[in-house]
Amino acid sequence: MHLGGDAAGQTPLEPDEAEQLIPSWISTRGDLDSAEQENIAQAAEWTLRAELSTSEILVEGFLHQLHRRMFGEVWRWAGSYRTSARNIGVEAWLIADEVGVLLADVRYWVEHETYPNDELAVRFHHRLVAIHAFPNGNGRHARLAADLLIQSFGAPAFSWGIDRDEDPERLRNEYIAAIFSADAGEIEPLLEFARS
Repeated sequence: MHLGGDAAGQTPLEPDEAEQLIPSWISTRGDLDSAEQENIAQAAEWTLRAELSTSEILVEGFLHQLHRRMFGEVWRWAGSYRTSARNIGVEAWLIADEVGVLLADVRYWVEHETYPNDELAVRFHHRLVAIHAFPNGNGRHARLAADLLIQSFGAPAFSWGIDRDEDPERLRNEYIAAIFSADAGEIEPLLEFARS
């Protein structure tokens, strides 16, 4: 089975990572997407009950726990940093350090009100995606983490284009384009997309 890389922005999995699939019934990309979506929905329900504070979200252990809750019924490596190189993201051996720097930066931004809340949470999301800490699911993980962060400020979660009645592939392409704009230093398209 080929797992990943089929659509723009999806991270291809290394063979040893693909071997870590838990459900034996998965045989297609559609099966995988369905299993992951169900697991993510369970994680989202948990976050609603958890009522997390800003300080609880901005720790490395929580980011591992969140990824594990989102993908732990599908992948054995859920919640563990990747150990192989990717065409995006930092080198695998730098992940823990880069996540630590990101979390320290975001805690500073919160304490010093460096950015408006929406922008702060979107910048957190963008940097988390750029690090690309996990073998897969980085965009989905970063979006949920940003949602939790903005909610901890008392604001509603981002919509990430979901409320628009558009083709999912078109929305995905718009999201990827907004990520590339943020990579180039223009955060506004990603900020707008987050609330679209």
